[in-house]
Amino acid sequence: MPEQDDEAREFDIKWADGAELKEPSARARMLAARWKENPPKPQPFRAEAEFRARRRSSLRAPRRSAWGSAAIVFGCVAAVILLLGYANFRGSY
Repeated sequence: MPEQDDEAREFDIKWADGAELKEPSARARMLAARWKENPPKPQPFRAEAEFRARRRSSLRAPRRSAWGSAAIVFGCVAAVILLLGYANFRGSY
C-alpha cells in the first residue's frame, strides 16, 4: 500500500510542477498591491561616499605595520613556550 501512496504523491508533484500558471505567495501579492499605490524608492547598493568617509575617519584606529603584528604574535608564542617549559622544569623536582 505505501508504494501506491508514493506513486500517487509523485504524480501530484509532477502535476503541480507542470502547471502553466503558478500563483504568487501571499507576501508577493501583498507587496505588489502596496507597490501599485506607492512604489519603493531605489536604494543604493553601497552607502554614499561622503557618509562612508565620515564614518571611517571617526572609527579609524591606529595602524600597525605587518611586521609589528607578526612580532607581537611570535613574541606571545615564545612566551607561552617558555612558560610551559619553566612549569615543566619546576614540576620535575
